[in-house]
Amino acid sequence: MTAATHSTLFPQAPDSADAVLDGLDPEQREVATALHGPVCVLAGAGTGKTRAITHRIAYGVRAGILQPSSVLAVTFTNRAAGEMRGRLRQLGAAGVQARTFHSAALRQLQYFWPKAIGGSMPRLVDRKIQLVADAAAACRIRLDRNELRDVTAEIEWSKVTQTVPADYALAAAKAGRDAPRDPAEVAQLYNVYEDLKRDRSVIDFEDVLLLTVGILQDRHDIADQVRSQYQHFVVDEYQDVSPLQQRLLELWLGDRDNLCVVGDASQTIYSFTGATPDHLLDFRTRHPGATVVKLVRDYRSTPQVVHLANGLLAQARGRAADHRLELVSQRDPGPEPVYTEYTDEPAEAEGAARRIRDLMDAGVPASEIAILFRTNSQSESYEQALADAGIPYQLRGAERFFDRPEVRKAGIALRGAARFGGNDSLLDDVVDLPSQVRAVLSGEGWTTEPPAGSGAVRERWESLAALVNLAQDFAAAKPGATLADLVAELDERANAQHAPTVQGVTLASLHSAKGLEWDVVFLVGVAEGMMPITYAKTDEQIEEERRLLYVGVTRARQHLHVSWALTRAPGGRPNRRPSRFLDGLRPGSAATAGRAAAGGPGGVERGFTSRPDVAPRRTQRTPARCRVCGRTLTDAGEMKLMRCEDCPSDMDEGLYERLREWRAVQAQLSGQPDFCIFTDRTLMAIAETEPSNPVELSRIPGVLKRKLDRYGADVLAICAGQEVGEGADGE
Repeated sequence: MTAATHSTLFPQAPDSADAVLDGLDPEQREVATALHGPVCVLAGAGTGKTRAITHRIAYGVRAGILQPSSVLAVTFTNRAAGEMRGRLRQLGAAGVQARTFHSAALRQLQYFWPKAIGGSMPRLVDRKIQLVADAAAACRIRLDRNELRDVTAEIEWSKVTQTVPADYALAAAKAGRDAPRDPAEVAQLYNVYEDLKRDRSVIDFEDVLLLTVGILQDRHDIADQVRSQYQHFVVDEYQDVSPLQQRLLELWLGDRDNLCVVGDASQTIYSFTGATPDHLLDFRTRHPGATVVKLVRDYRSTPQVVHLANGLLAQARGRAADHRLELVSQRDPGPEPVYTEYTDEPAEAEGAARRIRDLMDAGVPASEIAILFRTNSQSESYEQALADAGIPYQLRGAERFFDRPEVRKAGIALRGAARFGGNDSLLDDVVDLPSQVRAVLSGEGWTTEPPAGSGAVRERWESLAALVNLAQDFAAAKPGATLADLVAELDERANAQHAPTVQGVTLASLHSAKGLEWDVVFLVGVAEGMMPITYAKTDEQIEEERRLLYVGVTRARQHLHVSWALTRAPGGRPNRRPSRFLDGLRPGSAATAGRAAAGGPGGVERGFTSRPDVAPRRTQRTPARCRVCGRTLTDAGEMKLMRCEDCPSDMDEGLYERLREWRAVQAQLSGQPDFCIFTDRTLMAIAETEPSNPVELSRIPGVLKRKLDRYGADVLAICAGQEVGEGADGE
């Protein structure tokens, strides 16, 4: 054994189960020792959630309560799964399966395919974009590379929300999605895409989940075999679970409740992919006996950064905001966040570069500094400013600006126009350099007005618009410059990007920064129109933008710089204003009335327990009793019916069937599985009690306020024997 094995890179495993608990705070210790029954961990940013759940698994293994091979921990990225496996090995709990949902499902699908289906499993396609291109060709629909990516994303969203091609248009409208093409065309492409997969005997990554769900639903013997293998489940980032992933998790569990979920509704920023925090927020309803632990001690950020993060959420609205957590910093005080207003975007980029140079001169490593922006198209200004200042940088989650396909193609077009422009009719009526560039790039997809939507088409336009703006600035700085001069300038800028990628300043979008942290964070472009983004129209979309900014703020450990520009280009009209999210938080802005955190302080809430060897903690909850025999109910299903399973039912069978028919319509309209509207047991309870008013309906377990508001009128009308319309008023 070398000395290196004693370093922080190779720590020695704790010598006992109790030693695994050393160094955990009281709430983390509660998580680690809550090894039975359902557990829900509400973990704020920087509160050590990964530490808590890995120590929970390790403690259970080391104490002999959990068998390593019986534990399945699932998360959403290979990086997070690898980190979890590494931590478990360090804690002496090797052998635990830590995988993504797709990885775990694929492993099971490969193993059970011969038994369930027969023969060899179809080939898994790594990238579905070529199949989408083939589907477009078959439909005689022309899609460019960016439209292909956006249509592919729509197909992925449809599949994780369990939306079939015929229902796509209605489901997309219901979800408020900006389809990249006419919804009928997207539905047609989706349908042909599925046909091509069958014809070619291939499956995609979403099929892995769908097929695994199908096998576990249809083959009870296989489901039992999986359940005998895995006895305990842990799900990280539970706020990002899609309806399809939730269904798979339920099939893994069966009728057991050894489930621990970890999440934070305030970090839900991927709803456009089908993720929803509802499963996290409804966990206590689905599992009345759950232990709920709140982690609010923030070990990442200074009190000053945490204060701003809390202030952002204090102004939030919506269901996720009702369950927000008030973070409490555990670090020593640091500097106040710095708010800076710039005249224009180039000045903002140069200002950030100057501050970064000062920080690096003061000894801050470049790798501990990040610039975070809302869209990838914003990166070019910061790439250039850092390059001009001689500061190394790396891009995360995005291609370098000059490496983007549309920028490369535009460069080729501009170079060709510079050489042979005299023979190009597009340039016949233009004389100045900016007009020449606009004329050339109009053939590449640039238009005077940006396209609607938020996908790749919009990003492509923004890249081309950045070149148009660059041409305007270049012409203003160098009167008389030619198109050839601009092409030479573009080449020089592209060459200046070659900087080390390991020790450089990180440039990243806010979405790709999730799960990361730095000593110093620059949040740039925090102005109306960018934060929230222009195409965020609905209340739900605005609140997701607020949560995105919250994620950005909580990436900073010590130094936080927030900036915005009054106009895009030098000399422009200063008509921008700082983001509304900063109202009442930045110096000099009007305060907005805040709200107390509904999530309350950190701590533990214990639910009911059926274990005879553990005495339940006293709570204020009134025991649920059977309305037929009066026995105290502890089973979740019986509590939902409000009677024992064996007690006679007085259910109106006709009413139950009408409710089921209504539910099927609602599920189709919303693009959700039936059980997301109401479960069978909830419908049975409604058919048995026949509520006549909202108060009676709200007393039925499973009828939450959100569902009461959305579906209550329909349900009460059905109970009264009345006809209802096609759908409830959507949220």
